[in-house]
Amino acid sequence: MPTSHTAIVILGASGDLARRKLIPALSRLYEHKQIDDSCIIVGSGRTVFSDEEFRNRFEVSRDFAGQLHYHQGITGLKSYIKSKGIFDQVIFFLALPPKVYAATAGQLYDEGFGEETRLIIEKPFGYDYDSARGLNRHLQEYYNERQIYRIDHYLAKEAVQNILVFRFGNSIFYPVWNSNYIDSIQINAYESIGVEDRGAYFDGAGIIRDMVQNHLMQLICLLTMEAPVSLDPEEIRAQKINILKALRVTDCCRFQYNGYRDEAGVAPDSSTETYAELKLFIDTYRWNRMPVYLRTGKALHRKGTEIGMRFKKPPRLLFNKNGDINPNEIIFKIQPSAGIVVEMASKVPGSDVQIIDTSMKFCYIDSFKDEIPEAYQKLLLDAIKGDRTLFVSALETELSWKKFGPFLDAGNLNHHARGTAPEPCLYKEWINFDKYDSLCR
Repeated sequence: MPTSHTAIVILGASGDLARRKLIPALSRLYEHKQIDDSCIIVGSGRTVFSDEEFRNRFEVSRDFAGQLHYHQGITGLKSYIKSKGIFDQVIFFLALPPKVYAATAGQLYDEGFGEETRLIIEKPFGYDYDSARGLNRHLQEYYNERQIYRIDHYLAKEAVQNILVFRFGNSIFYPVWNSNYIDSIQINAYESIGVEDRGAYFDGAGIIRDMVQNHLMQLICLLTMEAPVSLDPEEIRAQKINILKALRVTDCCRFQYNGYRDEAGVAPDSSTETYAELKLFIDTYRWNRMPVYLRTGKALHRKGTEIGMRFKKPPRLLFNKNGDINPNEIIFKIQPSAGIVVEMASKVPGSDVQIIDTSMKFCYIDSFKDEIPEAYQKLLLDAIKGDRTLFVSALETELSWKKFGPFLDAGNLNHHARGTAPEPCLYKEWINFDKYDSLCR
């Protein structure tokens, strides 16, 4: 059934996020009849717009454009929304700089928005453990935790959501999903572009804050968490929190691409890392002593996010007396094209015992012909419905910051050529993710 009687307010509606992501996502929800005519979308910001001027900023259907309205600033916003109808809930998307999240929550509260309110906020959720904890406490002065929705758009990617189905919906994988059989987990998150117009923000953050502490940690939690007793959001969150508690980061190598200091907004003597390789462990019975490796960075030779589960090598018996057979691998392709690859050994037809590597492949574009929802489309709908499964809790953010705190801005900074990836510094047997680059396109 479509969602009804909801006011969706975008604070910072004149910005790029509203134009590129939020309004198009809401438009698709409307076109798919997941929100109906009783819902309104209100843009709010410092810029002066009429409703018509605001609507003309977006390429949307005429019917959906009629749902768009504009109000300047927060003062008087409560009365303005009331004049548009009766709404069961008001959803605020804070498309604003993170430094004003707490103050904005206070303004909304003072304006009279109370129990009917939900706040959606984007990362970064703080700069380190202390700032994240402070932000959470400030937000909770005005709204309780169940009213706060922290977005991690990686969680809304269909390939990421499918990880739990792959693990717990297929009985052939569950028995071997542990350190008795898996040798290592390797996660690769590459960007081919540099910092572009985000230089000022990125130079104050770095790749560990921008990617590892949030996006990649959520991937690790889904890959390694125990099965929840139900699909209730709080049950899933409890299992992710147990992984974060057991997490132990041991090593980190930091790099910066040549030419980074010449980017707009970047300090000429910047020591911010644009690339990092990390090693960590999860101290549970299931994952005891099995390493997890992360590599992520910008201005590399390709764009792609992949997860590799490398299994232990077969014993030196039978077909593998010389140790020539490669270990099995399961590869999750997250972006830009989604799919799963299972690597296995097979006999060459007509030969005696010649063994080669072969693959079983699954591609989303081949199996699902319908449109795959974009991340913000899924997240906005879940926030409207009150489904917190794909949103991050205060405790998750704080635990993650605490684990990575000792490695923020710490250690030697090496350099590498733009358009290339540094040689592995912590683990030499890195999965060759490059060979899957054209898969599923």
